[in-house]
Amino acid sequence: MACVIRDKTKRDGKLRSRFWYACFTDALGRRLKKSTGLTAKSKAMEMARTWEKASEEAKRLRLTEARAREVISELMQSVGGESLTVFTVEQWLEHFVKQKKKSRADATGKRHEQMMREFVAFLGHRAKVNIAAITSKDIAGFRERRIALGLAPATVNVDVAILSAAFNGALRQGHITVNPCLAIERLKNKPTRKGVFSPEQVTALVKTTKGDWRGLILLAFYTGQRLLDCANLRWRDVDLVSDIKTIRFQIRKTGAEIVTVIHPALEDFLLSLPAAKSDDAFLFRSLAECKANLLSKQFGQLIVLANIDRGLIRERNKSGRSVSSLSFHSLRHSFSSILANAGVSEERRMALTGHSTRDMHAKYTHHQLAQLRDAISVLPTL
Repeated sequence: MACVIRDKTKRDGKLRSRFWYACFTDALGRRLKKSTGLTAKSKAMEMARTWEKASEEAKRLRLTEARAREVISELMQSVGGESLTVFTVEQWLEHFVKQKKKSRADATGKRHEQMMREFVAFLGHRAKVNIAAITSKDIAGFRERRIALGLAPATVNVDVAILSAAFNGALRQGHITVNPCLAIERLKNKPTRKGVFSPEQVTALVKTTKGDWRGLILLAFYTGQRLLDCANLRWRDVDLVSDIKTIRFQIRKTGAEIVTVIHPALEDFLLSLPAAKSDDAFLFRSLAECKANLLSKQFGQLIVLANIDRGLIRERNKSGRSVSSLSFHSLRHSFSSILANAGVSEERRMALTGHSTRDMHAKYTHHQLAQLRDAISVLPTL
């Protein structure tokens, strides 16, 4: 049984040590005596009991890293009034996502948030355990679950990388001593090449569709921008007055702002639209603020109506998902491919598509816009 004693040995008429010593039995059955560094007997006794409690759990092979942290936290609270900060898995991931949302683009923050929800759901009740209790076995099990859902190896590798970033954050702050994701090797990834629409196929799509969808397809083909960036474009971002007509896109994925020049065929279409009541109005009101998966599904149906073979990269899996070669994003590939085949430099293609490692907030000069106009002119008139 734990107890505390004082060293009554005196030196120069005074006690050699003013601290209480804890006496307890360790995991090997040895009787130990250790200074508590405390002068209050009650607090010293609490420390002695905690040391013996930890030794007893170690003897029964129940003293995990997570449990050791809890014991230390209990000891700090009983002696000093403040406990060690201990995060559960769920608490830490929630904290990590909040920090990511402050420092990253909205799309990146949402991707991290989605992954943390998936991992917490996978853990079930174990999401309430100390973050230090998560092992590489948990990460491997989660990865196997993602594979069973039919996700591509590249997607699963990104999932693990996102989790690894969260655990690295916990490691840097001292909440864990090892990142469990580091023991997980990357899956071999067989590259899948997405298809590219030919101008003839885009023409068939335009002829098949009408209304907002026709405009959305033309906008994507002539600007190379992503689905939601096109669908949520507002009239205030379109300049049909200046000598060189332009569109400004605020890229959701990166947070960057880019300016692209309007192709004459796209200009003709935009001029044919009814006048907007406000600059804040959406170009395509029936498609704006819709979810990406809904718009993607509708576009897939339009491809079928246009009698275009979508191709198949991956068969339908247990979750009912399949991956086709042609999708709305293929219009972006078509844009870039046509420019490349026409000899447009990579630098100008990156400026037009927004593929850049840095934000492009700088205003374009008239000379730069003229160069981009020359690049856009190589796109065919549908």
